Amino acid sequence: MINIFEVNETNKMIEQENLDVRTITLGISLLDCIDSDLAKLNEKIYNKITTYAKDLVATGEKISAQYGIPIVNKRISVTPIGLVGGAACKTTDDFVTIARTLDKAAKQVGVNFIGGYTALVSKGMTPAEELLIRSIPQALASTERVCSSVNVGSTKTGINMDAVKLMGEIILETAQATKEQDSLGCAKLVVFCNAPDDNPFMAGAFHGVTEADSIINVGVSGPGVVKTALEKVRGEDFETLCEMIKRTAFKVTRVGQLVAREASKMLGVPFGIVDLSLAPTPAIGDSVAEILEEIGLERAGAPGTTAALALLNDQVKKGGVMASTAVGGLSGAFIPVSEDQGMIDAVTAGALTIEKLEAMTCVCSVGLDMIAVPGDTKASTISGIIADEAAIGMVNQKTTAVRLIPVIGKGVGETVEFGGLLGYAPIMPVNNFSCDAFVARGGRIPAPIHSFKN
Repeated sequence: MINIFEVNETNKMIEQENLDVRTITLGISLLDCIDSDLAKLNEKIYNKITTYAKDLVATGEKISAQYGIPIVNKRISVTPIGLVGGAACKTTDDFVTIARTLDKAAKQVGVNFIGGYTALVSKGMTPAEELLIRSIPQALASTERVCSSVNVGSTKTGINMDAVKLMGEIILETAQATKEQDSLGCAKLVVFCNAPDDNPFMAGAFHGVTEADSIINVGVSGPGVVKTALEKVRGEDFETLCEMIKRTAFKVTRVGQLVAREASKMLGVPFGIVDLSLAPTPAIGDSVAEILEEIGLERAGAPGTTAALALLNDQVKKGGVMASTAVGGLSGAFIPVSEDQGMIDAVTAGALTIEKLEAMTCVCSVGLDMIAVPGDTKASTISGIIADEAAIGMVNQKTTAVRLIPVIGKGVGETVEFGGLLGYAPIMPVNNFSCDAFVARGGRIPAPIHSFKN
């Protein structure tokens, strides 16, 4: 039974500490839509999404009103389009028609984003998957709500360096194609190693082929709640600190479990997972960087930052996993720059660099996220950064990702404004020493020895 103290405590977390359910994401399989006729394929995709997701937004609003829990986003993830479109799509323009169909369906049902314009190429690329990847700049420039992701590596298969090289070029092309919006298209494009099938967060959400026909996944978020809780144990030892993070993560995840269960029941769709990631926003007091500072750092990026983040990530998982029947997705702590005011302040103060962020990605949920870099950054440099991040994921058996935004026409010292949850970001310098010859080798970096566990 839930007692009145717990009710009041949850109300306080919502009203004063920015607790929210960041997203309800409905995963929809499009495998039964596959058709060699492009027009029929698009028709089937539109009809299935608009049928399955017709009540998603209304359900989210009803749960929010009933329980007083803010549900910020309602989203859809679909089967990777690189698989779905293979039989019908013979050109990049063919794939772009599917992106527009996804966008049209997302607008019809009223969701914020639809993810799954995706290619899974960790070991090699089919002709269709290469076409999809080459269509990404046009697809993201001509849609509003479509999000794209490409998985270029995994612990089991190694890193597909042909795909890494291509993605450096595609990110720059996407930046150029959306330069009138400060290269916003790149904020909807993420490159993964070890991409999870059940991630509800954008831009990397897609509906894995091992999933059911449809599924409800929920992402919760509570950096402000954790920060406030840690204020009560200032100066205490690490055991006390860890216990407080665990207890707080448990409470936050219980809220997500409640919402997931209710959404599953109302929509008649199976419950998948709760992703208990601490996902920050630009709002004051809703920052992962501020949690790290509360742990004892002057600024995020100071010596000790990676250790503090490792502690935070581990305790969030330990607390959250007991609060839900199924925890999945990414689950831990996100460290996006533009979406976290504390991270922005740390960059501006000179405490945080891309190199330090890369070190932090060894122990965080994802990777180099929402980082604005100069628009004249070379494609090979971006590919090198992707390769570094993928190597961290591959060797450490974890998900890593890169969401870099080369802002065309802007350089170090300037800022770029994305608005909403995407926030704003200072343009960060990158190491301009060349990795051209490394990236140009082609082929595949083999999987590490510990991947061989059969």
